Amino acid sequence: MTKDDKEALIEILRGGAVMGIILGAIILGIGILSQNNTSIDQPSFEVVDKYKECDIVRYAPHQVAEYKYFLYCEKNK
Repeated sequence: MTKDDKEALIEILRGGAVMGIILGAIILGIGILSQNNTSIDQPSFEVVDKYKECDIVRYAPHQVAEYKYFLYCEKNK
């Protein structure tokens, strides 16, 4: 193995180590961010506005990418 071959091998190993560190940081970052997401297993209800004396409620069924809106009036209970 010549001196040039050894230098090339060292450069390749350094590049691989740097890429490994960068990819590891990205994977670690994605893992940390994914732990903070809210669960989609349960449906969610959220009051988004008012109409007269009623609440406009946004409903998101679990594991469905759509919203449904309805009025909730305390008087009509």
